[in-house]
Amino acid sequence: MAETARVIIDGGHGGDEPGAVYSGRQEKTDTLKLGLAVGRLLAEQGVDVVYTRVDDTYQTPYEKAEIGNRSGADYFVSIHRNAMPVPGTASGSQVLIYQKGGAAQTMAENINGNLVSAGFADLGIIERPGLVVLRNTEMPAVLVEAGFIDNETDNRIFDENFQEIARAIAGGILTTIREEESGPAYYQVQTGAYRDQETAKKQLEQLLAQGFPAFIVYQDGYYKVRVGAFLNMEYAVQMERRLRNFGYSTYLVREKAVK
Repeated sequence: MAETARVIIDGGHGGDEPGAVYSGRQEKTDTLKLGLAVGRLLAEQGVDVVYTRVDDTYQTPYEKAEIGNRSGADYFVSIHRNAMPVPGTASGSQVLIYQKGGAAQTMAENINGNLVSAGFADLGIIERPGLVVLRNTEMPAVLVEAGFIDNETDNRIFDENFQEIARAIAGGILTTIREEESGPAYYQVQTGAYRDQETAKKQLEQLLAQGFPAFIVYQDGYYKVRVGAFLNMEYAVQMERRLRNFGYSTYLVREKAVK
């Protein structure tokens, strides 16, 4: 890695807040054990690792986000186990992100793909903008649900494939870091994707008339209407909010710059 990347690992819950509990098993214990294992693997690869906790300590989600922001980390990864109101009714891994697009989605896809290879069913990538550790962190952040603690099959996978699961998460993080380093990326806000070019042109004309720097990209058989090209994701998010205020449905797209 050209520069040392810094990743903050958050073992979910802790202290008086055990998280999900099933047959005496506590989420906070699994998440700390897994988080420390992931951190060790990252450190072995030259990543600067910071932890929100290394023992059975409780912090509020706001405190966890603030620890991450103060650390100057490039990425925030929160480790959790899932649970259902009725035990045993769900199984698999999923990764939560604030919203689709950007490095967070890339990392989520890389991690979840590896967790599926480690034995979990694939529950995909889910937007959860209400979660504090995703909403209040200033860097790309993901929340990893490493199987369901109230599912015997998932617990067996967690215990028997523990090192593989730790490598799956660490590997997804490392892959993302390397992808991010491979070249500059920019962010665009997509407002529509159409098979019909004329429909795309009509939306383009409307956007231009409203003062938006819009253009059309032909990709994968669709005419995609997009606005802006920002190296800073926050600027792209601000543009996305403006477009939504005008009534557009939006999707944040990350593209590699042509070298």
